[in-house]
Amino acid sequence: MIYRFRVILDNDVDDDVFRDLEIRETDTLEDLHNIITQSFGFDGTEMASFYVSNNQWDQGEEISLFDLSEDASARLMNETVINDVVHEMQTRLIYVYDFLSMWTFFVELAEIVDEAKGVDYPNLMFVHGQIPDEAPEKLFDVDDDFDDFDEFEDDLDIEDYEGLDFDENWN
Repeated sequence: MIYRFRVILDNDVDDDVFRDLEIRETDTLEDLHNIITQSFGFDGTEMASFYVSNNQWDQGEEISLFDLSEDASARLMNETVINDVVHEMQTRLIYVYDFLSMWTFFVELAEIVDEAKGVDYPNLMFVHGQIPDEAPEKLFDVDDDFDDFDEFEDDLDIEDYEGLDFDENWN
């Protein structure tokens, strides 16, 4: 079967920027990573990860391009078949490319179709919008109570070591 994905650049940009892609359900997430980077004009040399997501676009389990964990326990794109993480009941992924710039994309399974004869997969079906020169700046909602935060509210004197419960001979 063929998975049709819509890959949308994070909504912090002024204009809609997205790509519609087709890929075999048995290809790996590394194959999906490659078609995404190519379709948006990236060279593909930067670190990237997919994150399993729910209907609210919450970031879940990470699936990395490279294993940078100390215990070699990271789930890797080249070892993860697309239909192991995306299917009719789990249709969304978040894709982050270049962790310094934080290009963030919403990847959603739009349709599952039969493979068409004469079509090479993966396949870029549709392009809309141009990617900006720089990744969109992330806008975070800050709680209004943050302005009322006083780090010295507890009236502790940080110079008063005698008043602290501290054992000098702890080792």
